[in-house]
Amino acid sequence: QVRLVESGGGSVQSGGSLRLSCAASGGPYMRYCMGWFRQVSGKEREGVAAFGSDGSTAHADSVKGRFTISRDNARNTQYLQMNSLKPEDTAMYYCAARPGCLYNGGGYYLRHPEEFTYWGQGTQVTVSS
Repeated sequence: QVRLVESGGGSVQSGGSLRLSCAASGGPYMRYCMGWFRQVSGKEREGVAAFGSDGSTAHADSVKGRFTISRDNARNTQYLQMNSLKPEDTAMYYCAARPGCLYNGGGYYLRHPEEFTYWGQGTQVTVSS
């Protein structure tokens, strides 16, 4: 059973930065397909960034150029570097994993959160204007 634990959330002013971390345990991390999602209460979960089977990454248009997904396989950890934060980035952020990516690019996984098997408990990000 894979366990995902997010950290790094918090409250920042508009224009600030945060780095989210997601530590994975209980599985062969290097073989897992990873992604970040966010959700505002009352709204659907939204894909933020994800890896594809070829190791490439995809980012939602709303965060492109400001957020960057990365992973450190030696530490079993993925990250989401968030710069130039805006109030509309306020949400609960979730780390997700599945046993292997089937598609290149990562864009598919941004649009299909149901493809992910494991989810973290979430970390809150609040951006004030």
